[in-house]
Amino acid sequence: MSNDTPTHSPGATRQAFDDFIVRRDALSDAARPRAIARQHALGKLSARERIALLVDPGSFHEIGALVEPKRDTFDTESLQAPFDGVITGHARIDGRPACLCAFDFTVLGGSNGRIGEYKVERLALHALEHGCPFVMLLDGGGHRIQEGLDSRHFAQGSHYFQTAVALSGWVPTVAVVMGPGFAGPSNFAALCDFVVMVRGTSTLGIAGPALVAAATGEVADKEAIGGAAVQADRNGLADIAAGDDAEALALVRAYLGYMPSNARLSAPVAPAREPDAQAEAGLPAVIPDNPRKPYDIGEVIAGVVDEDSFLQLKPGFAPNLVVGFARVEGRAVGLVANQPLHLAGTLDAKACEKGAHFVSVCDAFGLPLVYLVDLPGFLVGSQAEDTALARRSARLLFELGQATVPRVSVVLRKGYGLGYIAMCGGRSFDADLCVAWPTAEICAMSVEGAVDVAYQKQVNAAPVPAEKRAQLIARFREQLGALHAAGHFGIDDVIDPRDTRSVIVATFARCLPRKANRAWPDKRHGISPI
Repeated sequence: MSNDTPTHSPGATRQAFDDFIVRRDALSDAARPRAIARQHALGKLSARERIALLVDPGSFHEIGALVEPKRDTFDTESLQAPFDGVITGHARIDGRPACLCAFDFTVLGGSNGRIGEYKVERLALHALEHGCPFVMLLDGGGHRIQEGLDSRHFAQGSHYFQTAVALSGWVPTVAVVMGPGFAGPSNFAALCDFVVMVRGTSTLGIAGPALVAAATGEVADKEAIGGAAVQADRNGLADIAAGDDAEALALVRAYLGYMPSNARLSAPVAPAREPDAQAEAGLPAVIPDNPRKPYDIGEVIAGVVDEDSFLQLKPGFAPNLVVGFARVEGRAVGLVANQPLHLAGTLDAKACEKGAHFVSVCDAFGLPLVYLVDLPGFLVGSQAEDTALARRSARLLFELGQATVPRVSVVLRKGYGLGYIAMCGGRSFDADLCVAWPTAEICAMSVEGAVDVAYQKQVNAAPVPAEKRAQLIARFREQLGALHAAGHFGIDDVIDPRDTRSVIVATFARCLPRKANRAWPDKRHGISPI
Protein backbone atom coordinates (compact mmCIF):
# COMPACT_ATOMS: atom_id res chain seq x y z
CA MET A 1 0.00 0.00 0.00
CA SER A 2 1.26 3.49 -0.82
CA ASN A 3 2.26 5.69 2.08
CA ASP A 4 -0.09 8.36 0.65
CA THR A 5 -3.21 6.20 0.99
CA PRO A 6 -5.60 7.84 3.51
CA THR A 7 -6.54 5.78 6.52
CA HIS A 8 -9.58 5.98 8.81
CA SER A 9 -9.63 5.28 12.48
CA PRO A 10 -11.88 2.43 13.64
CA GLY A 11 -15.51 3.61 13.62
CA ALA A 12 -14.89 6.67 11.43
CA THR A 13 -17.61 5.65 8.98
CA ARG A 14 -20.09 5.10 11.79
CA GLN A 15 -19.16 8.44 13.32
CA ALA A 16 -19.68 10.27 10.00
CA PHE A 17 -23.08 8.69 9.68
CA ASP A 18 -24.01 9.54 13.27
CA ASP A 19 -22.91 13.15 12.77
CA PHE A 20 -25.14 13.36 9.72
CA ILE A 21 -28.14 11.98 11.64
CA VAL A 22 -27.63 14.44 14.49
CA ARG A 23 -27.31 17.37 12.08
CA ARG A 24 -30.36 16.33 10.07
CA ASP A 25 -32.59 15.67 13.07
CA ALA A 26 -31.70 19.06 14.56
CA LEU A 27 -33.59 20.65 11.67
CA SER A 28 -36.91 18.95 12.47
CA ASP A 29 -39.82 20.57 14.26
CA ALA A 30 -39.41 18.08 17.10
CA ALA A 31 -35.91 19.43 17.77
CA ARG A 32 -37.22 23.01 18.13
CA PRO A 33 -40.34 22.67 20.31
CA ARG A 34 -40.29 26.17 21.78
CA ALA A 35 -40.02 27.86 18.38
CA ILE A 36 -42.79 25.69 16.96
CA ALA A 37 -44.99 26.38 19.99
CA ARG A 38 -44.61 30.13 19.41
CA GLN A 39 -45.63 29.64 15.77
CA HIS A 40 -48.72 27.67 16.82
CA ALA A 41 -49.59 30.37 19.35
CA LEU A 42 -49.82 32.82 16.43
CA GLY A 43 -52.46 30.57 14.84
CA LYS A 44 -50.01 29.33 12.19
CA LEU A 45 -48.69 25.94 11.18
CA SER A 46 -44.95 25.41 10.92
CA ALA A 47 -43.29 25.46 7.51
CA ARG A 48 -42.86 21.69 7.58
CA GLU A 49 -46.47 21.12 8.66
CA ARG A 50 -47.62 23.26 5.76
CA ILE A 51 -45.57 21.27 3.28
CA ALA A 52 -46.95 18.02 4.67
CA LEU A 53 -50.53 19.29 4.22
CA LEU A 54 -49.96 20.47 0.66
CA VAL A 55 -48.03 17.64 -0.98
CA ASP A 56 -48.74 13.97 -1.50
CA PRO A 57 -47.69 11.93 1.57
CA GLY A 58 -44.02 10.97 1.53
CA SER A 59 -43.28 12.78 -1.73
CA PHE A 60 -41.27 15.76 -0.47
CA HIS A 61 -37.54 15.62 -1.24
CA GLU A 62 -35.74 18.48 0.44
CA ILE A 63 -32.66 20.15 -1.01
CA GLY A 64 -30.36 22.57 0.80
CA ALA A 65 -31.39 21.47 4.28
CA LEU A 66 -27.83 21.52 5.60
CA VAL A 67 -26.79 24.99 4.43
CA GLU A 68 -25.45 27.61 6.81
CA PRO A 69 -26.11 31.36 6.60
CA LYS A 70 -23.37 33.67 5.42
CA ARG A 71 -21.49 35.09 8.38
CA ASP A 72 -19.20 37.54 6.63
CA THR A 73 -20.60 40.93 7.60
CA PHE A 74 -21.20 43.00 10.73
CA ASP A 75 -23.21 41.33 13.48
CA THR A 76 -23.49 37.99 11.70
CA GLU A 77 -20.46 36.21 13.17
CA SER A 78 -22.58 33.97 15.39
CA LEU A 79 -25.79 34.06 13.36
CA GLN A 80 -27.86 30.87 13.65
CA ALA A 81 -30.27 30.17 10.82
CA PRO A 82 -31.09 26.51 10.13
CA PHE A 83 -31.49 25.86 6.38
CA ASP A 84 -31.07 29.65 6.13
CA GLY A 85 -34.74 30.13 6.96
CA VAL A 86 -36.27 28.61 3.83
CA ILE A 87 -37.16 24.98 3.16
CA THR A 88 -36.85 24.06 -0.51
CA GLY A 89 -37.47 20.88 -2.43
CA HIS A 90 -39.42 18.78 -4.89
CA ALA A 91 -42.72 17.02 -4.30
CA ARG A 92 -45.84 15.71 -5.94
CA ILE A 93 -49.23 17.38 -5.66
CA ASP A 94 -52.07 15.11 -6.74
CA GLY A 95 -49.50 12.90 -8.43
CA ARG A 96 -47.79 15.63 -10.45
CA PRO A 97 -44.29 17.06 -9.83
CA ALA A 98 -43.98 20.50 -8.28
CA CYS A 99 -41.19 22.71 -6.92
CA LEU A 100 -41.83 24.11 -3.47
CA CYS A 101 -40.23 26.60 -1.10
CA ALA A 102 -41.53 27.44 2.38
CA PHE A 103 -40.13 30.34 4.38
CA ASP A 104 -39.86 29.57 8.10
CA PHE A 105 -40.93 32.40 10.37
CA THR A 106 -39.32 30.67 13.37
CA VAL A 107 -35.90 31.27 11.81
CA LEU A 108 -35.02 34.95 12.10
CA GLY A 109 -38.58 35.95 11.26
CA GLY A 110 -38.47 34.17 7.91
CA SER A 111 -36.08 36.79 6.54
CA ASN A 112 -34.37 36.14 3.21
CA GLY A 113 -30.65 35.39 3.51
CA ARG A 114 -28.28 35.21 0.59
CA ILE A 115 -27.81 31.42 0.80
CA GLY A 116 -31.57 30.96 1.08
CA GLU A 117 -31.98 33.07 -2.03
CA TYR A 118 -29.61 30.77 -3.91
CA LYS A 119 -31.80 27.83 -2.88
CA VAL A 120 -34.97 29.52 -4.14
CA GLU A 121 -33.28 30.56 -7.39
CA ARG A 122 -32.05 27.00 -8.02
CA LEU A 123 -35.53 25.62 -7.44
CA ALA A 124 -37.11 28.21 -9.75
CA LEU A 125 -34.62 27.33 -12.48
CA HIS A 126 -35.52 23.66 -12.08
CA ALA A 127 -39.21 24.52 -12.53
CA LEU A 128 -38.29 26.55 -15.61
CA GLU A 129 -36.16 23.81 -17.18
CA HIS A 130 -38.44 20.87 -16.41
CA GLY A 131 -41.84 22.55 -16.73
CA CYS A 132 -43.46 21.98 -13.35
CA PRO A 133 -45.47 24.32 -11.07
CA PHE A 134 -43.58 26.60 -8.68
CA VAL A 135 -45.17 27.16 -5.26
CA MET A 136 -44.00 29.64 -2.61
CA LEU A 137 -45.26 29.48 0.99
CA LEU A 138 -44.38 32.94 2.27
CA ASP A 139 -44.05 33.78 5.95
CA GLY A 140 -41.34 36.32 6.56
CA GLY A 141 -40.13 39.86 6.65
CA GLY A 142 -38.23 40.31 3.42
CA HIS A 143 -34.49 40.74 3.00
CA ARG A 144 -32.43 39.91 6.10
CA ILE A 145 -31.34 43.27 7.45
CA GLN A 146 -27.93 42.11 8.67
CA GLU A 147 -27.00 41.00 5.15
CA GLY A 148 -28.94 43.63 3.25
CA LEU A 149 -26.92 46.44 4.85
CA ASP A 150 -23.74 45.27 3.17
CA SER A 151 -23.10 46.25 -0.44
CA ARG A 152 -21.14 43.05 -1.07
CA HIS A 153 -24.38 41.18 -0.58
CA PHE A 154 -26.90 43.54 -2.10
CA ALA A 155 -25.05 45.12 -5.02
CA GLN A 156 -25.65 42.13 -7.29
CA GLY A 157 -29.41 42.30 -6.68
CA SER A 158 -31.42 39.12 -7.21
CA HIS A 159 -31.54 36.96 -10.30
CA TYR A 160 -34.75 35.37 -9.07
CA PHE A 161 -36.96 38.08 -10.55
CA GLN A 162 -35.62 37.47 -14.06
CA THR A 163 -36.40 33.78 -13.59
CA ALA A 164 -39.87 34.63 -12.27
CA VAL A 165 -40.61 36.53 -15.47
CA ALA A 166 -39.44 33.53 -17.50
CA LEU A 167 -41.71 31.24 -15.45
CA SER A 168 -44.74 33.44 -16.11
CA GLY A 169 -47.07 31.79 -18.58
CA TRP A 170 -44.85 28.71 -18.81
CA VAL A 171 -45.72 26.98 -15.55
CA PRO A 172 -48.34 27.78 -12.88
CA THR A 173 -46.78 29.97 -10.19
CA VAL A 174 -48.43 30.21 -6.78
CA ALA A 175 -47.79 32.33 -3.70
CA VAL A 176 -49.46 31.57 -0.38
CA VAL A 177 -48.94 34.43 2.07
CA MET A 178 -49.19 32.85 5.51
CA GLY A 179 -47.67 35.53 7.73
CA PRO A 180 -45.76 38.80 7.29
CA GLY A 181 -45.32 39.53 3.60
CA PHE A 182 -44.11 43.10 3.39
CA ALA A 183 -41.29 44.11 1.01
CA GLY A 184 -39.68 41.27 -1.00
CA PRO A 185 -42.41 38.68 -0.40
CA SER A 186 -44.97 41.09 -1.86
CA ASN A 187 -42.96 41.25 -5.07
CA PHE A 188 -42.66 37.48 -5.08
CA ALA A 189 -46.44 37.24 -4.76
CA ALA A 190 -47.22 39.93 -7.32
CA LEU A 191 -45.30 38.00 -9.98
CA CYS A 192 -47.31 34.82 -9.36
CA ASP A 193 -50.46 33.79 -11.21
CA PHE A 194 -52.37 32.77 -8.08
CA VAL A 195 -52.06 34.43 -4.68
CA VAL A 196 -53.73 33.30 -1.45
CA MET A 197 -53.74 35.17 1.87
CA VAL A 198 -54.82 34.01 5.33
CA ARG A 199 -57.14 36.37 7.19
CA GLY A 200 -55.80 37.63 10.48
CA THR A 201 -52.23 36.40 10.04
CA SER A 202 -50.93 37.44 6.59
CA THR A 203 -49.99 40.82 5.17
CA LEU A 204 -48.82 42.16 1.82
CA GLY A 205 -47.35 45.50 0.89
CA ILE A 206 -44.24 47.37 -0.17
CA ALA A 207 -43.34 48.28 3.41
CA GLY A 208 -44.55 47.41 6.91
CA PRO A 209 -45.55 49.77 9.74
CA ALA A 210 -42.03 50.44 11.07
CA LEU A 211 -40.56 51.35 7.70
CA VAL A 212 -43.64 53.39 6.76
CA ALA A 213 -43.37 55.37 10.00
CA ALA A 214 -39.64 55.94 9.47
CA ALA A 215 -40.07 57.01 5.84
CA THR A 216 -43.28 59.05 5.99
CA GLY A 217 -44.27 59.57 9.61
CA GLU A 218 -47.55 57.73 9.00
CA VAL A 219 -48.59 55.53 11.91
CA ALA A 220 -50.75 52.56 10.97
CA ASP A 221 -50.95 48.93 12.02
CA LYS A 222 -50.11 46.05 9.73
CA GLU A 223 -53.75 45.14 9.04
CA ALA A 224 -54.58 48.68 7.94
CA ILE A 225 -51.59 48.73 5.60
CA GLY A 226 -51.62 45.25 4.15
CA GLY A 227 -54.13 42.87 5.73
CA ALA A 228 -56.41 40.63 3.71
CA ALA A 229 -59.29 43.10 3.88
CA VAL A 230 -57.06 45.60 2.09
CA GLN A 231 -55.00 43.49 -0.31
CA ALA A 232 -57.52 40.79 -1.19
CA ASP A 233 -60.93 42.46 -0.86
CA ARG A 234 -60.13 46.06 -1.72
CA ASN A 235 -57.05 45.98 -3.94
CA GLY A 236 -57.26 42.53 -5.53
CA LEU A 237 -53.57 41.79 -5.03
CA ALA A 238 -54.55 38.39 -3.64
CA ASP A 239 -57.01 36.12 -5.44
CA ILE A 240 -58.56 34.57 -2.33
CA ALA A 241 -58.36 35.10 1.43
CA ALA A 242 -58.59 31.84 3.37
CA GLY A 243 -59.71 31.38 6.96
CA ASP A 244 -56.62 29.45 8.07
CA ASP A 245 -53.50 27.72 6.80
CA ALA A 246 -55.26 24.45 6.01
CA GLU A 247 -57.90 26.15 3.87
CA ALA A 248 -55.22 28.17 2.05
CA LEU A 249 -53.30 25.02 1.13
CA ALA A 250 -56.49 23.25 0.01
CA LEU A 251 -57.12 26.18 -2.33
CA VAL A 252 -53.68 25.71 -3.87
CA ARG A 253 -54.44 22.07 -4.60
CA ALA A 254 -57.79 23.08 -6.09
CA TYR A 255 -56.21 25.75 -8.30
CA LEU A 256 -53.47 23.45 -9.58
CA GLY A 257 -56.15 20.87 -10.34
CA TYR A 258 -57.42 23.11 -13.15
CA MET A 259 -53.94 23.84 -14.53
CA PRO A 260 -51.61 21.85 -16.77
CA SER A 261 -48.11 21.38 -15.36
CA ASN A 262 -46.85 23.66 -18.11
CA ALA A 263 -48.11 25.49 -21.18
CA ARG A 264 -47.24 22.64 -23.55
CA LEU A 265 -49.50 20.16 -21.78
CA SER A 266 -53.27 19.85 -21.53
CA ALA A 267 -55.14 20.66 -18.33
CA PRO A 268 -56.22 17.66 -16.24
CA VAL A 269 -59.67 16.29 -17.01
CA ALA A 270 -61.86 15.25 -14.10
CA PRO A 271 -64.80 12.84 -14.11
CA ALA A 272 -67.84 14.61 -15.57
CA ARG A 273 -70.66 15.64 -13.27
CA GLU A 274 -74.09 17.04 -14.04
CA PRO A 275 -74.85 20.66 -13.11
CA ASP A 276 -77.01 21.47 -10.14
CA ALA A 277 -80.36 20.05 -11.27
CA GLN A 278 -82.51 22.71 -9.64
CA ALA A 279 -80.37 25.54 -11.01
CA GLU A 280 -80.40 24.05 -14.52
CA ALA A 281 -84.18 23.64 -14.51
CA GLY A 282 -84.59 27.22 -13.31
CA LEU A 283 -82.51 28.88 -16.04
CA PRO A 284 -85.50 30.05 -18.14
CA ALA A 285 -86.86 31.95 -15.13
CA VAL A 286 -83.59 33.53 -13.94
CA ILE A 287 -83.97 36.77 -15.91
CA PRO A 288 -86.55 39.07 -14.21
CA ASP A 289 -89.37 40.65 -16.22
CA ASN A 290 -88.18 44.06 -15.05
CA PRO A 291 -84.94 44.81 -17.00
CA ARG A 292 -83.70 46.93 -14.11
CA LYS A 293 -84.13 44.22 -11.51
CA PRO A 294 -80.92 42.41 -10.54
CA TYR A 295 -80.38 38.69 -10.18
CA ASP A 296 -77.47 36.55 -9.08
CA ILE A 297 -75.24 35.35 -11.91
CA GLY A 298 -74.25 32.51 -9.62
CA GLU A 299 -77.61 30.90 -10.37
CA VAL A 300 -76.71 30.80 -14.07
CA ILE A 301 -73.23 29.44 -13.43
CA ALA A 302 -74.60 26.69 -11.18
CA GLY A 303 -77.01 25.63 -13.92
CA VAL A 304 -74.29 25.40 -16.59
CA VAL A 305 -71.11 23.95 -15.04
CA ASP A 306 -70.41 20.64 -13.33
CA GLU A 307 -71.82 20.70 -9.81
CA ASP A 308 -69.46 22.08 -7.13
CA SER A 309 -66.72 22.70 -9.70
CA PHE A 310 -66.62 26.51 -9.68
CA LEU A 311 -63.58 28.14 -8.06
CA GLN A 312 -64.21 31.88 -7.95
CA LEU A 313 -61.23 34.25 -7.85
CA LYS A 314 -61.14 37.68 -6.22
CA PRO A 315 -64.74 37.40 -4.94
CA GLY A 316 -64.49 40.57 -2.84
CA PHE A 317 -62.62 42.65 -5.41
CA ALA A 318 -64.70 44.15 -8.24
CA PRO A 319 -67.71 41.92 -7.49
CA ASN A 320 -69.47 43.36 -10.56
CA LEU A 321 -67.38 40.92 -12.62
CA VAL A 322 -67.22 37.25 -11.66
CA VAL A 323 -64.22 35.23 -12.84
CA GLY A 324 -63.11 31.73 -11.97
CA PHE A 325 -62.42 28.21 -13.07
CA ALA A 326 -65.03 25.50 -13.53
CA ARG A 327 -65.55 22.23 -15.31
CA VAL A 328 -68.01 21.40 -18.05
CA GLU A 329 -68.32 17.65 -18.46
CA GLY A 330 -65.00 17.34 -16.64
CA ARG A 331 -63.10 19.81 -18.84
CA ALA A 332 -61.53 22.86 -17.19
CA VAL A 333 -62.75 26.22 -18.49
CA GLY A 334 -62.42 29.86 -17.49
CA LEU A 335 -65.62 31.79 -16.75
CA VAL A 336 -66.01 35.57 -17.17
CA ALA A 337 -69.45 36.81 -16.16
CA ASN A 338 -71.11 40.11 -15.34
CA GLN A 339 -72.78 40.20 -11.93
CA PRO A 340 -76.04 42.22 -12.04
CA LEU A 341 -76.15 42.34 -8.23
CA HIS A 342 -73.25 44.86 -8.23
CA LEU A 343 -73.28 48.01 -10.36
CA ALA A 344 -75.72 46.16 -12.65
CA GLY A 345 -72.68 44.28 -14.00
CA THR A 346 -71.10 47.49 -15.31
CA LEU A 347 -67.38 47.30 -16.01
CA ASP A 348 -65.27 49.69 -13.96
CA ALA A 349 -61.46 49.97 -13.76
CA LYS A 350 -61.12 47.27 -11.12
CA ALA A 351 -63.31 44.85 -13.04
CA CYS A 352 -61.29 45.44 -16.21
CA GLU A 353 -58.03 44.75 -14.38
CA LYS A 354 -59.51 41.62 -12.82
CA GLY A 355 -60.88 40.32 -16.09
CA ALA A 356 -57.76 41.10 -18.13
CA HIS A 357 -55.46 39.21 -15.77
CA PHE A 358 -57.81 36.24 -15.69
CA VAL A 359 -58.05 36.03 -19.48
CA SER A 360 -54.26 36.18 -19.67
CA VAL A 361 -53.89 33.24 -17.24
CA CYS A 362 -56.47 31.16 -19.12
CA ASP A 363 -54.84 31.82 -22.44
CA ALA A 364 -51.37 31.05 -21.11
CA PHE A 365 -52.44 27.60 -19.94
CA GLY A 366 -54.90 26.72 -22.68
CA LEU A 367 -58.20 26.94 -20.81
CA PRO A 368 -61.12 27.85 -23.13
CA LEU A 369 -63.19 30.85 -22.12
CA VAL A 370 -66.92 31.14 -21.45
CA TYR A 371 -68.40 34.65 -21.32
CA LEU A 372 -71.81 35.21 -19.71
CA VAL A 373 -72.86 38.71 -20.74
CA ASP A 374 -75.27 41.07 -19.02
CA LEU A 375 -74.07 44.65 -18.67
CA PRO A 376 -75.17 48.19 -19.55
CA GLY A 377 -71.61 49.08 -20.61
CA PHE A 378 -68.60 50.70 -18.97
CA LEU A 379 -68.92 52.92 -15.93
CA VAL A 380 -69.13 56.61 -16.85
CA GLY A 381 -68.51 59.87 -15.03
CA SER A 382 -65.65 61.90 -13.58
CA GLN A 383 -64.93 59.35 -10.86
CA ALA A 384 -64.60 56.64 -13.49
CA GLU A 385 -62.21 58.81 -15.49
CA ASP A 386 -60.08 59.37 -12.39
CA THR A 387 -59.35 55.62 -12.38
CA ALA A 388 -57.86 55.72 -15.91
CA LEU A 389 -60.75 53.58 -17.08
CA ALA A 390 -60.02 54.25 -20.74
CA ARG A 391 -56.66 52.50 -20.46
CA ARG A 392 -57.86 49.77 -18.12
CA SER A 393 -60.79 48.96 -20.37
CA ALA A 394 -58.34 48.79 -23.28
CA ARG A 395 -56.34 46.21 -21.31
CA LEU A 396 -59.43 43.98 -21.19
CA LEU A 397 -59.78 44.29 -24.97
CA PHE A 398 -56.03 43.81 -25.45
CA GLU A 399 -55.86 40.51 -23.55
CA LEU A 400 -58.91 39.15 -25.34
CA GLY A 401 -57.38 40.15 -28.67
CA GLN A 402 -54.14 38.33 -27.80
CA ALA A 403 -55.89 35.18 -26.60
CA THR A 404 -55.77 32.14 -28.87
CA VAL A 405 -57.92 29.71 -26.84
CA PRO A 406 -61.47 28.83 -27.95
CA ARG A 407 -64.18 31.07 -26.56
CA VAL A 408 -67.98 31.12 -26.32
CA SER A 409 -70.10 34.17 -25.52
CA VAL A 410 -73.67 33.97 -24.28
CA VAL A 411 -75.70 37.19 -23.97
CA LEU A 412 -78.22 36.67 -21.19
CA ARG A 413 -79.88 40.06 -21.01
CA LYS A 414 -78.08 43.35 -21.73
CA GLY A 415 -75.22 43.55 -24.20
CA TYR A 416 -74.63 47.27 -24.46
CA GLY A 417 -71.87 49.38 -25.97
CA LEU A 418 -68.15 48.72 -25.94
CA GLY A 419 -68.64 46.63 -22.81
CA TYR A 420 -70.47 44.09 -24.97
CA ILE A 421 -67.44 43.88 -27.25
CA ALA A 422 -65.01 43.63 -24.30
CA MET A 423 -67.11 40.70 -23.06
CA CYS A 424 -66.49 38.91 -26.38
CA GLY A 425 -69.95 39.67 -27.72
CA GLY A 426 -70.65 39.18 -31.42
CA ARG A 427 -67.89 38.78 -34.01
CA SER A 428 -65.41 41.33 -32.69
CA PHE A 429 -62.98 38.80 -31.25
CA ASP A 430 -63.94 35.77 -33.30
CA ALA A 431 -65.86 33.88 -30.66
CA ASP A 432 -66.14 30.26 -31.76
CA LEU A 433 -69.79 30.52 -30.82
CA CYS A 434 -71.74 33.67 -30.01
CA VAL A 435 -75.33 33.10 -28.95
CA ALA A 436 -78.04 34.84 -26.98
CA TRP A 437 -80.91 33.90 -24.75
CA PRO A 438 -84.38 35.05 -25.92
CA THR A 439 -84.24 37.69 -23.16
CA ALA A 440 -81.19 39.44 -24.65
CA GLU A 441 -81.04 43.07 -25.75
CA ILE A 442 -78.05 44.17 -27.86
CA CYS A 443 -77.30 47.77 -28.80
CA ALA A 444 -74.67 50.49 -28.75
CA MET A 445 -76.03 52.31 -25.69
CA SER A 446 -79.04 52.55 -23.42
CA VAL A 447 -82.16 53.44 -25.37
CA GLU A 448 -83.22 56.09 -22.88
CA GLY A 449 -79.88 57.88 -23.03
CA ALA A 450 -79.74 57.66 -26.81
CA VAL A 451 -83.20 59.17 -27.22
CA ASP A 452 -82.37 61.97 -24.81
CA VAL A 453 -79.24 62.82 -26.79
CA ALA A 454 -80.33 62.31 -30.40
CA TYR A 455 -84.03 63.22 -30.20
CA GLN A 456 -84.05 66.00 -27.65
CA LYS A 457 -85.43 68.60 -30.10
CA GLN A 458 -88.23 66.33 -31.32
CA VAL A 459 -89.22 65.43 -27.79
CA ASN A 460 -89.25 69.04 -26.62
CA ALA A 461 -91.26 70.14 -29.68
CA ALA A 462 -93.96 67.49 -29.17
CA PRO A 463 -97.33 68.48 -27.66
CA VAL A 464 -96.70 65.99 -24.86
CA PRO A 465 -92.90 65.57 -24.58
CA ALA A 466 -93.05 62.67 -22.14
CA GLU A 467 -95.40 60.75 -24.42
CA LYS A 468 -93.18 61.39 -27.44
CA ARG A 469 -90.13 60.23 -25.52
CA ALA A 470 -91.90 57.04 -24.46
CA GLN A 471 -92.98 56.33 -28.05
CA LEU A 472 -89.44 56.71 -29.36
CA ILE A 473 -88.02 54.49 -26.63
CA ALA A 474 -90.62 51.79 -27.30
CA ARG A 475 -89.96 51.96 -31.06
CA PHE A 476 -86.22 51.57 -30.71
CA ARG A 477 -86.61 48.83 -28.13
CA GLU A 478 -88.36 46.74 -30.78
CA GLN A 479 -85.02 46.54 -32.60
CA LEU A 480 -82.89 45.32 -29.69
CA GLY A 481 -84.06 41.76 -29.19
CA ALA A 482 -82.17 38.52 -29.68
CA LEU A 483 -84.26 37.42 -32.67
CA HIS A 484 -83.59 40.75 -34.36
CA ALA A 485 -79.83 40.32 -33.75
CA ALA A 486 -79.90 36.86 -35.30
CA GLY A 487 -81.73 38.20 -38.35
CA HIS A 488 -78.60 39.69 -39.89
CA PHE A 489 -76.32 36.97 -38.51
CA GLY A 490 -74.74 39.26 -35.93
CA ILE A 491 -74.87 36.28 -33.60
CA ASP A 492 -74.86 32.59 -34.44
CA ASP A 493 -78.11 31.62 -32.77
CA VAL A 494 -80.73 32.24 -30.11
CA ILE A 495 -80.87 29.35 -27.67
CA ASP A 496 -83.04 27.98 -24.92
CA PRO A 497 -81.24 28.81 -21.64
CA ARG A 498 -81.34 25.11 -20.75
CA ASP A 499 -79.22 24.38 -23.84
CA THR A 500 -76.39 26.67 -22.71
CA ARG A 501 -74.29 23.85 -21.32
CA SER A 502 -74.75 21.58 -24.32
CA VAL A 503 -73.74 24.24 -26.86
CA ILE A 504 -70.63 25.06 -24.81
CA VAL A 505 -69.66 21.40 -24.68
CA ALA A 506 -70.26 20.89 -28.40
CA THR A 507 -68.29 24.00 -29.34
CA PHE A 508 -65.20 23.15 -27.35
CA ALA A 509 -65.34 19.54 -28.54
CA ARG A 510 -65.01 20.59 -32.18
CA CYS A 511 -62.49 23.42 -31.73
CA LEU A 512 -58.73 23.10 -31.93
CA PRO A 513 -56.97 23.88 -28.64
CA ARG A 514 -55.50 27.06 -30.12
CA LYS A 515 -56.21 29.54 -32.88
CA ALA A 516 -53.36 30.65 -35.10
CA ASN A 517 -51.16 33.29 -33.52
CA ARG A 518 -51.94 36.58 -35.24
CA ALA A 519 -48.67 38.35 -34.36
CA TRP A 520 -46.91 39.86 -37.35
CA PRO A 521 -43.76 37.89 -38.28
CA ASP A 522 -41.29 40.43 -36.90
CA LYS A 523 -43.22 41.45 -33.79
CA ARG A 524 -41.85 40.39 -30.40
CA HIS A 525 -44.96 41.18 -28.36
CA GLY A 526 -47.80 43.66 -28.15
CA ILE A 527 -47.53 46.66 -25.84
CA SER A 528 -50.07 46.40 -23.05
CA PRO A 529 -52.16 49.54 -22.39
CA ILE A 530 -51.33 49.10 -18.68
